[in-house]
Amino acid sequence: MGPSIEQKRRILVAYDVDVLSELISTLLSNDGFATEIANDGEEALEKVESFGPDLVILDLMMPKMHGLDILKKIKSDPATRDIGVIICSTKTFKTEIDQAYEYGAHEFLAKPFQEEELLSAVHRFFASVASSNSREGARQIQAAIEGDVYRPKIEPPNGSMRLWGTRGSIPISGPKCVRHGGNTACLEMQHNGERIIIDAGSGIRDLGQALLSEGPQTLHIFITHTHWDHIQGFPFFVPAFIKGYNINLYASPNLDKDLESIFKGQLDRAYFPVQMEDMQADLNFIHFGEDPIQIGDMEVSWEYTVHPSATVGYKIKMPGRTVAFVPDNEFAKGYLGRPHDITMDHELAVINLKLINFLQDVDVLIHEAQYPNEEYINKIGWGHSSLSNACALVNLVQPKRWIITHHDPMHDDDFLRDKLNITRQMLRELDITVPVEHAFDGMIEYL
Repeated sequence: MGPSIEQKRRILVAYDVDVLSELISTLLSNDGFATEIANDGEEALEKVESFGPDLVILDLMMPKMHGLDILKKIKSDPATRDIGVIICSTKTFKTEIDQAYEYGAHEFLAKPFQEEELLSAVHRFFASVASSNSREGARQIQAAIEGDVYRPKIEPPNGSMRLWGTRGSIPISGPKCVRHGGNTACLEMQHNGERIIIDAGSGIRDLGQALLSEGPQTLHIFITHTHWDHIQGFPFFVPAFIKGYNINLYASPNLDKDLESIFKGQLDRAYFPVQMEDMQADLNFIHFGEDPIQIGDMEVSWEYTVHPSATVGYKIKMPGRTVAFVPDNEFAKGYLGRPHDITMDHELAVINLKLINFLQDVDVLIHEAQYPNEEYINKIGWGHSSLSNACALVNLVQPKRWIITHHDPMHDDDFLRDKLNITRQMLRELDITVPVEHAFDGMIEYL
């Protein structure tokens, strides 16, 4: 059994042409509305009172009273002003249209119109200002206009974390990577006026541009390792060319060459038109030792990861938050089995125990999971984790949150979307409740 007349939404059709009013009434009745017809202006106002419509379909050229006068009376009476009015007319002069909206019409339809146009206008009205909510909606809108609404604002943060580059191997561009971006590795951390930067991939170029408005300052750049995708942006880091900046660059003591020679080498005339001697900033190259480095109230410590060359991951401790950044790490190298089986006493966990312990109790783990399992079979030894092996590490470490970075340049936005869903499925199968998401260029959080 369908809804009763009392339950149906009511529409008054105020038209002076009987044939058209009957057609419109039949059309609306067939669509589930209760309808009545008025053939002149006075009858329309009488039926507004007796029928109590939710909506009036109103012609402008009505006998006994002009449609705009009817509209004005409906909208000026507190008892009827919440009734919707859709004007229909052949008079489509700007004056009539402007007046109709000024007096409160919901919509203006130019005659002749198709049946679908009228039904669409009717449904738009009931979708946006349903009669049961119209008074409350009007009150809320007025409250918002008058400022009576809760308006939370971002408070000036003590610190922030921003990823300027999240790709591995090589920068990419194009319509298939707009969601995640195409810059290579670069992370910025700020806390209480101090700033550290981890890696100088192509993302550091945009960071450098953003820093210019702040003027010269001391910057601390920590390098996980010196493969191209982690240092290639430094020649384009504008602060390095400006006098007054003090830039400290830190890296592992076990590099194949000293850090300054590596950075100077990529600025060789054979590769780049500007040399390190042209950089006006005060550059300091530092091979760190075993002890953590204190930058303001941020403590930076490090541990070696499984990756070709001397590669490290970093952990940044600050009041109330610990963030780990490990973009290159082939955890459980060569393992193709189930992640469920890698427990703390498994030999692959034992040989990685230093890194596992290093990552215990972090709030945010930014760690790669570059290869889906089917790709990893052909990429063993390349220095990057399979998806399931990365999940196994997360299971052992149990961070409060996991952000996956170092996306493969061959993986576009749609591929990464599917990969993230598989990751979440794996974590559910492992009964891990750690939230996981994919990093993207420009991802920022206040700490």
